[in-house]
Amino acid sequence: WTESLKPPSKSALFQARLRLGAEPVRNLFTKVVRPLATPDTPGSWFADRRVMAIDGTCLDIADTEANEAHFGRPPSSRGDRSAFPQARMVALAECGTHAIVDAVIGPCASSEVEFARELISRLSPGMLVLADRGLYGFNLWEQATSTGADLLFRVKSTLSPCHEQTLSDGSWIASIKPTSGTGRGGREPHRVRVIDYTIDGDGQYRLITTLLDPVIAPAKELAKLYSERWEIETTFDELKTHQRGAREVLRSKSPELIYQEIWGHLCCHYAIRVLMADTARHRGQDPDRISFVAALRIAPHSVAKGDFPPSRNS
Repeated sequence: WTESLKPPSKSALFQARLRLGAEPVRNLFTKVVRPLATPDTPGSWFADRRVMAIDGTCLDIADTEANEAHFGRPPSSRGDRSAFPQARMVALAECGTHAIVDAVIGPCASSEVEFARELISRLSPGMLVLADRGLYGFNLWEQATSTGADLLFRVKSTLSPCHEQTLSDGSWIASIKPTSGTGRGGREPHRVRVIDYTIDGDGQYRLITTLLDPVIAPAKELAKLYSERWEIETTFDELKTHQRGAREVLRSKSPELIYQEIWGHLCCHYAIRVLMADTARHRGQDPDRISFVAALRIAPHSVAKGDFPPSRNS
């Protein structure tokens, strides 16, 4: 009896992970995750749309030949090899709750835009998606708008849409066209609204959005809303620094187990965010007012009691 209660050895755990692979953990994430904000969750809505953000990050992984061959190793700032291979992840997160609800993972040599195209194909009506200027491109914009989601993207100030009409709040209606690619001359332009503003010490901003009505979405409110994009950066910090551990490297020595490990971390982060969202809702608080680090410490006790929130929805 005592022998049967002993924890499995490292070798047994490793063999079990090999048998499991990455796909079941990815499927678990896909099945369980959903946006968490309710209609009264602060910072989660704008003009009756759920505020989301899309962005990318990289994760240091174990320095093995297999990992380097699959994921690649980015160049260092000094021109030599970086310390570790890296996996790239592009994610979609709910700004008000920091819940990551979708992600694409792969080699660091692949671009964020490449992964974003796959992610954006899964947007849905009722979302308002924020993104930084590095993700903008006509093709990606066209793909995203075809899903029915609304968009608020920062673009380079050098982007010059064709001016059509100046609105009462100083924003303006314009049309955007593809600037490269075969057959671009025959493609239909897209109407957007352009918002220009300056932040002291941070330079000029140019935003484009699918929200064309300045009454429903005033320019000043959209400019203020765009700062919510930084919530996904905070989310990545939670995942990479606090949950994984500062300066920790993903330990798996093969690509399959690296994918498994990352999807496992995403499942864990989502579970903690469910706990935080439930706590905030019961207290009538903004989820941002609850400490992720404190929730991380409390979570194992919730699991031990058998009432960890995701178990109710899995």
